[in-house]
Amino acid sequence: MTQVARAKAAGWLAELHPAYFALVMATGIVSIGAKLLAIPWVPQVLFSLNLLFYPTLWLLTVLRVIRHREAVVADLSHHGRAVGFFTMVAATCMFGSQWVVIAGRPEVAAWLWFGGIALYVLLIYSVFTVLTVKVDKPSLAEGIHGGWLVSVVAAQSVAVLGVQVAPSMAHPDRALFFCTATWLGGGMLYFWIIALIFYRYTFFTLAPSDLAPPYWINMGAAAVSTLAGSLLAGAVAKSSVLQQILPFVKGLTIMWWATATWWIPMLFVLGLWRHLYRKFPFRYDALYWGAVFPLGMYTAATIRLSNAIDAPFLLAIPRYFIFVALTAWSLAFLGMVKRVVRGVVGTFGNMARSGSA
Repeated sequence: MTQVARAKAAGWLAELHPAYFALVMATGIVSIGAKLLAIPWVPQVLFSLNLLFYPTLWLLTVLRVIRHREAVVADLSHHGRAVGFFTMVAATCMFGSQWVVIAGRPEVAAWLWFGGIALYVLLIYSVFTVLTVKVDKPSLAEGIHGGWLVSVVAAQSVAVLGVQVAPSMAHPDRALFFCTATWLGGGMLYFWIIALIFYRYTFFTLAPSDLAPPYWINMGAAAVSTLAGSLLAGAVAKSSVLQQILPFVKGLTIMWWATATWWIPMLFVLGLWRHLYRKFPFRYDALYWGAVFPLGMYTAATIRLSNAIDAPFLLAIPRYFIFVALTAWSLAFLGMVKRVVRGVVGTFGNMARSGSA
């Protein structure tokens, strides 16, 4: 590899966005939604892809820490990029959910759950502590965005996987209590953060570039909260605590679903404003996986909610919405492949030109 090619490869690794684990999140939830709707072969194919994506992203992350530690440290103190690290938690737990729903291996998922908990505790206090005590801070308009809600998605993903592996635990009631507390704590974070985001949207000038794909997490965080609440309601037989608060759990879960549903038309309208009215170009960005994930999550969450509250009429929504999620996943995947192919071709082209010279 030539010096130029090495420099390009090093630059790409140094700039790798910590939120790239949203690729695993999006792939995982779309596969689970397809499985719940009994769509053939799609769930297994997407699960197989995550068997490649998940370890590859961890390998790249470790290499980035080793070779570009300064860039990683800078990300941890950056108001825009630091919250991207929470995708590691959500991806780990979403991958674990695939091991339960697609592969039927809760014992593997349990290890991923423990890993997700450890990551969540590490990140929730380190990231927010760093952002709190740093001296130089951006304004609210520059620092807050939908990606901040990935911290909520991380908490709720821990709850989602925990409910699914609890039956295999020695004390499922304790695991379910932990999941309930995590679900409610994640909800607390959502209320805090979404208030700031809504305030930023409505009282500060909004440029097309400000509506980056993670703004879809406004909906995705509410959708994953719906999924967690629905699963908790379904696990009531194994928890005396859940039996006592079941009406509260179901009512709050419906509120989460209503919140997610409210956001969908609003986000589509803002997307039309961004790309059609303001002519902001469509270009592949790793952050687009943060827009695919909410679409898949809304699909899976609505299915689970319909079962939890005995409302089969709700199934009409995911039967069509799954194709929106699959289309979005396919477009993002094609964009990623195109970007990778361009990078490989460019690297070999530089090598060939250097050799001929």
